[in-house]
Amino acid sequence: MANFKGHALPGSFFLLFGLWWSVKYPLQYLSQNANKKSHRTYCFQRVDAIEGGIKIIFAVIGMLAEQFVPDGPHMYLYSGENHDWVKLMNWQHTTMYLFFGLSGVVDVFTYISQVVPQGLDRLMLSVAVFVEGCLFYYHVLHRPMLDQHIHSLLLIAIFSGACSVMLEVFLRNNIVLEMFRAGVTIVQGTWFWQIGVVLFRPWGGPVWDEEDHSNIMFLTMCFFWHWAAAVAVLAINYTLAYWCIQRCRRGSGEPYINLGVRQQKGDMSSQAAFLNGSDEE
Repeated sequence: MANFKGHALPGSFFLLFGLWWSVKYPLQYLSQNANKKSHRTYCFQRVDAIEGGIKIIFAVIGMLAEQFVPDGPHMYLYSGENHDWVKLMNWQHTTMYLFFGLSGVVDVFTYISQVVPQGLDRLMLSVAVFVEGCLFYYHVLHRPMLDQHIHSLLLIAIFSGACSVMLEVFLRNNIVLEMFRAGVTIVQGTWFWQIGVVLFRPWGGPVWDEEDHSNIMFLTMCFFWHWAAAVAVLAINYTLAYWCIQRCRRGSGEPYINLGVRQQKGDMSSQAAFLNGSDEE
């Protein structure tokens, strides 16, 4: 949809997933860091399957919205009467949602079947993000300069995310890569909203001059403000997850994450005392 809603809808999906990942992966990493229990691993795998199902639902909602809005193509790709393509912009968005839906299907099958190779879920997600980037690269050719630039900034986050997820195929459960993916997904979500606000002005206001270079400079700076905000969100959620895990361990009597270091120091001091005693004898 070439309007504000067409950018707000995928922006909301990406923002929700990014925020969820920024909470999920710190909890998963910190809870397994000190006490590796099989039932916790199973719970997180179950969450991955639920996450895949939600991804499928979001993808279906997006495809239906692109196809069956009043001015949508309604599943018509080519008009025989006019000898022309029908609403290719909607079809491109539909294709993007399709690949994210396929990624959700692979997530679910990875959980319910042992036949699916490990890492295929990350590979399919990387392909989906890469397809998104390719579609948007050719989405704005021959458009005004401001339109092209604001979408090209989005491509930075998209292809960064695609490369990061591809690395996760080989470096499974790497907290740095997982948090980076959460961050660039948050940036994608907020920047989709920014594109909608700049190009379509849903709340009114002056029209952006699409040929003014000052606007290009401001939006470039604004994009990295979005990135800084995403980093702040990651830091806050990681800290909250750490406090939550520590608080739960205090209540259940489980050892702290840094207990091994404390025990090691205690053992060294006890050994020193024993040796001193031996020397005195």
